[in-house]
Amino acid sequence: MKLLPIGSIVYLMGGNQKVVILNRGAVVLQNEKEVLFDYTGAMYPEGLNPNQVYYFNHSDIDEIIFTGYSDKDEERFVSLFEKWLNNEGKSIERGKTDI
Repeated sequence: MKLLPIGSIVYLMGGNQKVVILNRGAVVLQNEKEVLFDYTGAMYPEGLNPNQVYYFNHSDIDEIIFTGYSDKDEERFVSLFEKWLNNEGKSIERGKTDI
């Protein structure tokens, strides 16, 4: 899996509306347990609506429409995030989407 940059736009499996990636590595409560999702997103082009935040994993993506901006800072973030996933992140269960 190659983590997508913020600003990337995707279709989720079974979805018919585009989702823009706003965040990566969200740890949230699901069924009274902390779980990890690869991404936090919002409907495109509307953007963030606090009542419609979507948590999903890379495996939930059906199609990548646009890949967001990437530079040296993005590369560094991805490197550090992958290290975290392989260490501390291993102990956090992956969240499951309702797709």
